[in-house]
Amino acid sequence: MIIDKRIDAIKFWLSALYRTNKLTLEQASNDASFRRYYRVTIDNKTMIVMDAPPKYEDVGPFIKVAQFLAKHGLHVPEIIAEEREKGFLLLTDLGSQTYLDQLNSKSADVLYNSAIEALIKIQLCDRHSITLPEYSGALLQQELNLFSEWFLHRHLSLSVPDTVQNQFDVLINNALEQPQVIVHRDYHSRNLMCSDTHNPGIIDFQDAVIGPISYDLVSMLRDSYIAWSDDKIEVWVAHYFKLAKDQKLLSNCSLEEFTRWFDLMGLQRHLKVLGIFCRLNYRDKKSNYMHDLPQTLAYVLKVCSKYDEFEDLSNFLSTEPKIKAIL
Repeated sequence: MIIDKRIDAIKFWLSALYRTNKLTLEQASNDASFRRYYRVTIDNKTMIVMDAPPKYEDVGPFIKVAQFLAKHGLHVPEIIAEEREKGFLLLTDLGSQTYLDQLNSKSADVLYNSAIEALIKIQLCDRHSITLPEYSGALLQQELNLFSEWFLHRHLSLSVPDTVQNQFDVLINNALEQPQVIVHRDYHSRNLMCSDTHNPGIIDFQDAVIGPISYDLVSMLRDSYIAWSDDKIEVWVAHYFKLAKDQKLLSNCSLEEFTRWFDLMGLQRHLKVLGIFCRLNYRDKKSNYMHDLPQTLAYVLKVCSKYDEFEDLSNFLSTEPKIKAIL
């Protein structure tokens, strides 16, 4: 009923804006948050409406980051109109084909190379010219707590081993020691749109922060929604590394050191994501993300087994029957 009332309000707003009742509205996508997106057609032109209920969401960060990225040549939705008090934004339509829809063994190199070039462009933006939250140690710890609270405790009725916090500290320090840049925070196949020109289109950037340089790359290459061989990932990481070195984003850093940053950043992110998927299921009644637990857990186990300092976490995750049953 609430959603219906908001749809009516969207139609009223658009009808007044364009002075016509001849419009169609269809759902474009759901978000993991309270945001909803609709594709509106007016005079054979399609646009996207973001519905962000002000009680739960603030459109301000989206507007700020969208304008900043557009100013720096990134392909993001243009804001056509806004109704901040009601939480409505009218945006240009970047299409309906996500990277996830189009990625396969033949297309992956071209698509990922374009996404890496766009990522470099984001990271070259002056982080001091926009005010964004810091990806602080406290925030990183808060994210890791989601793994303990929602994945282990709520989903599996397990307790966190005493030795795990020391290993969490390694992950936090790994993130903080990296060069700090503008981080999209969800730079993956569902938030990159295929575009005939200026590929990719980039969406869902409202939670951007200042944080570790490896974060967005690992979000993209170790995506919870699609997996690639280690050989493929190594090639893409090396390609990114070369571009980042050429652009002076990385200075006194070897490929081996960057790969460690990348691996451990991914471990922190995937532990968090395990918790988020379970929270979406139990708190928000969005069960479809539970299908992505096995792939996310597989990433965690792979990285844990690669580094000796995560032996305790690796042993716990790989021997606990309830966790093994997920794979």
